[in-house]
Amino acid sequence: MGKAIFNFWEGTDIALRALLSNKTRSLLTTLGIVIGVVTVTLMLMIIQGLNRSFQRQIAFLGSNTIYVNKWPWVITDGSWWKYINRPPIRMEDYEYVRQHSELAEYVAAGLGTRRTIGYRDELREGVEVNGACENYTLASGFAIDVGRGFTTADVRSARKVCLIGTDVQSELFKTLNPVGRRIRIGNDLYRVVGILEPRGTTFGESMDNRVVIPVSTFENVFGRRRSVQIVVKAKSGVDLDALEDEVTFLMRKSRRLMPREENNFVINRQEMLEGFYRQITAGVYAAGLVIGGIALLVGGVGIMNIMLVSVAERTWEIGMRKAVGARTTNILFQFLVEAMLICMVGGAIGLALAALAGQAIKSQLPVSLPLWLSVMAVLFSAVVGLVFGLFPAAKAARMDPIVALRQE
Repeated sequence: MGKAIFNFWEGTDIALRALLSNKTRSLLTTLGIVIGVVTVTLMLMIIQGLNRSFQRQIAFLGSNTIYVNKWPWVITDGSWWKYINRPPIRMEDYEYVRQHSELAEYVAAGLGTRRTIGYRDELREGVEVNGACENYTLASGFAIDVGRGFTTADVRSARKVCLIGTDVQSELFKTLNPVGRRIRIGNDLYRVVGILEPRGTTFGESMDNRVVIPVSTFENVFGRRRSVQIVVKAKSGVDLDALEDEVTFLMRKSRRLMPREENNFVINRQEMLEGFYRQITAGVYAAGLVIGGIALLVGGVGIMNIMLVSVAERTWEIGMRKAVGARTTNILFQFLVEAMLICMVGGAIGLALAALAGQAIKSQLPVSLPLWLSVMAVLFSAVVGLVFGLFPAAKAARMDPIVALRQE
């Protein structure tokens, strides 16, 4: 054991001295590895950042929640005409699902439009106005930060009360407490009863630029022609597929569909967006990794070439070491360590440059550099050195000491 450790440190020391004696060549040799590591690491940082950003943005949909809509969230075959002619989903459908579902913890209904809203002299255009029942915040994941949510009486009496998002609060009310004050939506005044917790941005659109009013009030003011979105949240421990089957059955029954008729509604869920996201990004990610892999391959070939030159230049040194007792494994290890050290230095430099580049583009693209990626970048660089340094090291190790000494 002690001898093995001694051989290890001796080989490492010789390799380091050889690299330091040719600093310029060693640094230039690492350039290919640096370029490859920067490319691959930066691509993986962007992938990690995009994945985390995407998961964060769709988290509000809920992994245990399904949405009944007239339209699917993702249409890839261009068949818009198929969904345009479908009858809208009505409040009667919502009531039927709510009354008969046994697997749902909450069932809620929602509607939407966009309007200009105001408070005194302040106006905000393009605000999303949602109509919602009393369970909507519980089913859809929106939480109340200040004030209260809707009561059953609010919905049944079609009261003109509302919940507002933080964007609306900050622009219309500045530092004032909006709870209890009245805002204008169209020509009507609505009393603010609560403020929604901030949700941030999803797919470039603020989730906090919204006002929520009772669904009955929404229908009275904006009409009943819009299709309702039904939100169904599963009870704890209920399989989402089972919930989807139950809701599909109840919707078919509510809409009086015959057994052979296809559904004239869609069940949407979080997994649909995840699958679509993977589909559209897989090719881009693969192309980026292939480009980075090619850069690393070129860097590895450069390492092999320089190591072959190094072996040729140090033929007499190899022969002398063998003549005084160095074994084949000692020579092999020495040159492998040289190749691995060059690549690890290149990997470390590439990692640092990728981190700096990530900070520079952070305002434009989400990036993430987890610890495992940092470790992997350096270790992968060492593996490249091991693979591409193996042939030159083996050539040096197999050299006949007598022939090598004659080279001097």
